[in-house]
Amino acid sequence: MDSSTGNTTRDKLIETAKELFLAKGVDRVGVREIAATAGINLSLMNYYFRSKEKLLETIFEMVIADKATILRQILDSDKPIEVKIKDYVYKYIDLLVEDPLLVSFVLSIIHRNNDKITKMRVIMNLYNSEHFIAQLKREAEMGRIKSIDSEQFYISMLALILFPFSIKPLISHRNNFNDKETLNFLLNRKKSVYEMLIATIKL
Repeated sequence: MDSSTGNTTRDKLIETAKELFLAKGVDRVGVREIAATAGINLSLMNYYFRSKEKLLETIFEMVIADKATILRQILDSDKPIEVKIKDYVYKYIDLLVEDPLLVSFVLSIIHRNNDKITKMRVIMNLYNSEHFIAQLKREAEMGRIKSIDSEQFYISMLALILFPFSIKPLISHRNNFNDKETLNFLLNRKKSVYEMLIATIKL
C-alpha cells in the first residue's frame, strides 16, 4: 500500500472519529459507524487501528500531548506561586475552549484503561503536581501562604477548571444560554477560579 494513501486513509478515519465523538459522545459511536461515515472499508479500519480502543488512544495522544506539555511547563516553571496559578488556570480554560473533545477524551481514556493509565506519559504530563506541590509547601514554610494540604489544593484546582466543561449542556440549559453566552460564561471562569484559589491560600 502506498504510504501517502495510507496516511490519508488513517487521517480521514481519525478526523471522522473525532467529529462523531464530539457530536454523539465516545460511547455512542462504534467502529462500523466511523468506517461507514468516512467511506472506508471496515477491514481497512481494522488494519490501521485493530479496535476502537486503539483508535481512541491514538486520537487521545494527538489531542492531549501538546496541551499536556504546555500545562506541565507552567507548573514546572520558576514563576511566583500566584503568577503560576493564574497562568495555569487561564491557559487550561483556553485549551478546553479551543478543543471541546479534551474533557470527554480524558475521562473516557481514564475510565477505559485503569490498568495502564499510570504508564501513559501523556497522562503523567497532564496530571503532574510534584513541582507545584513542593512549591506550595515551601511557600507555606516561609510564611507566605497558608499551610494547606497541597495535593487537595491541586485536585481542587483541576476540579474548578474541568467540571463546568463536563456539564456544559446543563449550564446552557439552566441559564438559557446560547452558544456565545455559554462561551462567555466559561471564559469568565478564569477570573473566578483564580480568585477562589488565591483566597484559599492567602494569609
